[in-house]
Amino acid sequence: MKKLHRSQHNRMLAGVCGGIANYFNVDPTLIRIVTVLLAIITWGLPVPIAYIVLAIIMPNEGDIVE
Repeated sequence: MKKLHRSQHNRMLAGVCGGIANYFNVDPTLIRIVTVLLAIITWGLPVPIAYIVLAIIMPNEGDIVE
């Protein structure tokens, strides 16, 4: 079973985009581009708030017990 987690290897800030990319098996750069485009389309405010919330609630890659 796949688990959503923050990446330890594909991280720029907190590893949220890298973790989402790992979960969906896509390139982390694609997720980062989509995130920036969403920030531009929505005038920026909801995206950083969502990123901060995800950085707080998503476990680190090494913290997951299987």
